[in-house]
This record gives sequence, structure tokens and C-alpha cells, in this order.
Amino acid sequence: MRILSLALLIVLAAASVTAGPVSFGDSWREQRLQLFNSNDYSFNGGSLDIVSDGAVSLAWTRTGSGDWGARAASWNWTVDQSVPATDLRLKGGDDRNISIYFVFLPEADAVNMDGANIRQLNGNPNVRILQYVWGGNHSRGDVQQSPYAPGQGANVMLRQAGTGSNSESVDLARDFATAFGSTPGALVGIAVSADSDDTDSLIRASVSNLAIR
Repeated sequence: MRILSLALLIVLAAASVTAGPVSFGDSWREQRLQLFNSNDYSFNGGSLDIVSDGAVSLAWTRTGSGDWGARAASWNWTVDQSVPATDLRLKGGDDRNISIYFVFLPEADAVNMDGANIRQLNGNPNVRILQYVWGGNHSRGDVQQSPYAPGQGANVMLRQAGTGSNSESVDLARDFATAFGSTPGALVGIAVSADSDDTDSLIRASVSNLAIR
């Protein structure tokens, strides 16, 4: 217990120094959500290109302990080909062009789960996930509990289904409080997904200049 407490203090000290750009580089991994289909991701350092053809999967990375204290994020994203608008409150049929996930754990859990993959993180009952969404037909700023993990995951609506290029800047702490009624813990992971399997449609999209602070 004493050793764990000391380790936690060291990590918390490191977490107070939050960084800027998030590279789409070698640390990213794809997580399949279905056995026989997945998206195509091209990791280009400063940007991530996505093609989703009647498919769904996500790409993810762990953050370093120096980024655990991040409370805001920004990025650019572009959709050249879009899924139709769907109701993101419903399981099945809830396709969206892009979701960007920010994965939080209490600091003690973050220390204990150092090196855990995205499935292991998601299996922790204390995990909380904010998903910023381009898709659906909901109003900008709506915060809705995820139909797959109410109380643990929440959708924050930014853009309705359609094409275009946009820049975003989000307040993670504010949106976390709205979604879960508390303050965020450690930001331990980031993921990006595209979802076109239910509507059997095609997405061509990209995310660039992702940064946390």
C-alpha cells in the first residue's frame, strides 16, 4: 500500500504537466468490433484518414502519464462522404461518420492498469468515456448517455450527418460534469471510430491536428 501510494504521488506530479499535439503514429492500434469487417485507417503522423465501407471498428492509443491531467482538446476533421442521419440514442442503426473518444479512469485505477489495452480499460466499471460525434440529426451540444454503456459512456453531439471540414475545441471537464456529474480522473486513452455497418453506407473522412491540454 505504501509503495502504491508513493507511485500514485509520482504519477500525479507527472500528470500536472499536460502536453499538446497527439501524433497519429506507431502507438495507434485498431480494435475490431466485428469478426468479418473493419475500417481502413491510414496513420500519417499529423492526420488519420478513414474509409468505412459498411463496417465498424476503432483505432486507439494510450496516453502517457504526463497527459493524464488534460482537460481540453481540439482537432480538425473532414468528411468527404457521409452516412445518412441516424438516431444515436438507439442500439443498432446508430451509424456516425466519426466519433472521438476520451477515456478516463480514477488516478489509482490508472496506475493499476498501466499497459492495459482498450478492451481491458473498457471492462473497468470505473471507466468513463466521452464520445464527440459527427453524425445523427441531434442538436450541437446535446449530451446523451450511450445506449451501450449508460452511466459509463456519453455522446456529445458536435456535427449532424453530412460532409464538410470543421475545427473543434472542447472543454473535457465541462462536458464530463454534464455527462457524469463529477470531475474527470486521468485521461488514459484516446480513440477514433467510424461506423457505417447498419446503413451499409460509405464514409471517407479524416482527423488532423489533434491536441490535448
